[in-house]
Amino acid sequence: MSHNQKIVQKVVKGIEEQYTPEEFIKQLAPLSPEQIEQLDTTPFPAGYSKTDQENRLAYLKEKGIKTNEISNPKPMEAPEELKGNIENFIGMAQIPIGLAGPILINGTNAKGEYFVPMATSEGALVASYNRGMKACRLSGGISTISTAQSVQRSPYFKFNSLAENGIFVKWVHENMEEFKRVVNESSNYAQLSEMHTHVEGNSVILTFSYFTGDASGQNMVTICTDNVCQFILENFPITPIEWYIESNYSGDKKATALSFSSARGKKVIAEVNLPKAVVEKTLKSTPEGIAEYWQSSTLAVVQSGAIGAQGHVANGLAALFIACGQDAACVSESSVGITRMQVKENGDLYVSLTLPSLIVGTVGGGTGLATQNECLAMMNCAGVGNATKFAEICCAVALAGEISIAAAMSAGHFTKAHKIFGRKNARK
Repeated sequence: MSHNQKIVQKVVKGIEEQYTPEEFIKQLAPLSPEQIEQLDTTPFPAGYSKTDQENRLAYLKEKGIKTNEISNPKPMEAPEELKGNIENFIGMAQIPIGLAGPILINGTNAKGEYFVPMATSEGALVASYNRGMKACRLSGGISTISTAQSVQRSPYFKFNSLAENGIFVKWVHENMEEFKRVVNESSNYAQLSEMHTHVEGNSVILTFSYFTGDASGQNMVTICTDNVCQFILENFPITPIEWYIESNYSGDKKATALSFSSARGKKVIAEVNLPKAVVEKTLKSTPEGIAEYWQSSTLAVVQSGAIGAQGHVANGLAALFIACGQDAACVSESSVGITRMQVKENGDLYVSLTLPSLIVGTVGGGTGLATQNECLAMMNCAGVGNATKFAEICCAVALAGEISIAAAMSAGHFTKAHKIFGRKNARK
């Protein structure tokens, strides 16, 4: 998951524009024990009854969080407003939304406490993530940073011979500035940052990498890349035998080694230090037990041939994506990552999660739909200027889920939790 000098310099410049080195260290630092003591530890009402639901909604209202659309779903009065989101509309799939949190984050973009909406029909999921968030909050919070942003589209060109292919590769690299001009004329938001060439015989894959602002960007980069390809066809003197807008190389909606080793979407890193006392009291396990389980599970997942090494990141991301109007299929690449757990010299538990390919946005796509926009607004992530913040929240939520499932596995509570929360008629 390395980055070239240009990407690193851009990230560093962005951080330096916001913080001095001292401010940056303070921004990502966990809360002190004194600050943790001052946190409001009053939990929101639990339970399954109508009264419990109403009490939770009242609790959020007291916090200034609106839930009008979520708690009072309305029939679609103007189906034409869904153009761009759905074809052949017939109705809505009602997926229940659970409340988790607050999750405490000390990030470069996400800073503070956030209540998290999670849409799922899997019992025990929200409870598990909520427990992980509680443990992280009592530990002073999760530190997060976004280190790269890039969305790719990879068109394919085939020529008569390797020689023609070589001439083409030379020509496209010489015309990079023209490609940038075409992109600037195609979109107000997309910026073409890089182009890579992948040669195989008489064919070549061009991978264009874009910065897409607060949009997840798949449609944006498709349109821009198509315009670049039209420029190539009009100006390169040799006509290709065939060409396609996407070669299936970019990693779109699939877990790939390329998405793991580079950055697709937003690369985010999160970490937390869990004091031994918090692990024992809140997670009902020990730092040693969790770390030993994670080491064994990491060895097993490597043997399975998985890309990356993590537990169930897809669980949390899918619930967030559905609630917040993201492209749910992009969980495929977004959940690729590495979770690491180790016991520190003082006996505390260190946990980190790196997600190199988070495809998320806070504008466009499904983010403008009423309930989805309200879920984003619940975390102060709706609209322009919030995509990186939302990405950091996504990574922090996923980290909390990794901690909770590892604790349950290490202490032998995993099956019991699913019997209690995951069945209609729970039995001991």
